[in-house]
Order: sequence, then structure tokens, then C-alpha cells
Amino acid sequence: MLVRCGIHLDKKTVLSIMRSMGLTAKKPRKRGYNSYRGTIHKIAPNLLNRRFQVKHLNRVWVSDITEFRVGQHKLYLSPVMDLCNHEIIAYTLSTHPDTTMTSKSVSKAFKTQQPEHGLLVHTDQGHQYQHVSWRKQLVEHSAIQSMSRKGNCWDNSVMENFFSHLKKEMYHKHTFASITQLGQRIAQYIHWYNNERIQERLNGMSPVEYRQHIRYT
Repeated sequence: MLVRCGIHLDKKTVLSIMRSMGLTAKKPRKRGYNSYRGTIHKIAPNLLNRRFQVKHLNRVWVSDITEFRVGQHKLYLSPVMDLCNHEIIAYTLSTHPDTTMTSKSVSKAFKTQQPEHGLLVHTDQGHQYQHVSWRKQLVEHSAIQSMSRKGNCWDNSVMENFFSHLKKEMYHKHTFASITQLGQRIAQYIHWYNNERIQERLNGMSPVEYRQHIRYT
């Protein structure tokens, strides 16, 4: 944001100013939900292999699941992100982290984006991504499946980073009256993230701005 306003400061200077104002940076919390249930169906190789820098849209998608709590109730988010501009191109919210939820999110992505053949879709080894319902959709759209190595969150670190920002900025230390209200706030956050949240890796643009930029350059 400072760069966009024409202000250029290194990180040490920013930290010094923050300390003088009594401000501290929030540290991300570890994500609790784990969808791994062992080898139930097919495990795909790690074809992405941490090559997170993608130059073109709809060449590599990543997906995952994260969990939220409101009192005794739980809500799960299953987003699909385009690695080119880090845009959340589709997502599903559900009270059950089942194969229906993950299938819906990737189905939305295919319908809205209509990628060319050869798209790489990367996830962890969660049972939802081993299931035939997920693999069938990828085959039907001539997409290629890729999976992180077992227990290695760094193989899908871009999505993990999105979850960290989401929870730090709109969930932790906030109170929600119901699962419905939380779902509405998540939807609002994703819209804001896609359209307004600028990223250094996107040359100071938001995901949507960067998508428009590369389409017309």
C-alpha cells in the first residue's frame, strides 16, 4: 500500500516506526484441519513440485480445505486459486468437509474459467482429492492431477498462505453470532481479497487488477 502511494521504505524502517507507535505485526496461527485419512484411493505424483511462479492464467490451480468454528459449530471453506494471479476463482462453504463440497468448488471453477486442456490441479493428499468424484472431473476436463507429498504443507504453501491471511485479517479475535454470519464475512473477504488486496508479488496490484493487466499486455 505504501508503494502504491509513492512511499518507499525498507522493512527495518517500517518495523521501527511500528515499534515507536506501539504496533506489532500479527503472527499467523497454525491451521488445525487435516483431511488426510491415509491412502484410500489413488495418490497422484507431485507434478507442481513447488513451481509456484506461473506466467499464464488457467495453467495451474491449487485447492485445499480449512476449518472455522463458531461456538460448537464448524464451517469449512474449499477454495480454488489460480497460481498465475492468486485469485480465488471459485469456492464452496459447507458444514461438512466431504467430497460434495470439494467437487462443487472445482466444478464452479471449470464452468467460469473454461481452461484449455492440460491444466494442472494441485492439492494435498486429503481423502476428498483421492476420491473418484474429484478425479473424474479432472479427467472430463482434460486436467492433470498433482498432489503434495504426505504431510508436507510447503508443497501447497501458496494456498496455506491465503488461509493464514484470511484468518488473521477477518477471523481471529473477531466474534460471529452464527455460522451464517461467518459465511457472509468470508464471502465479503474473498471479494475484497480478489479485487482490492494488493500483493507485492503482483507488482502492487490486486489479483483481479493483475488478471486484467496481463490480458491486455
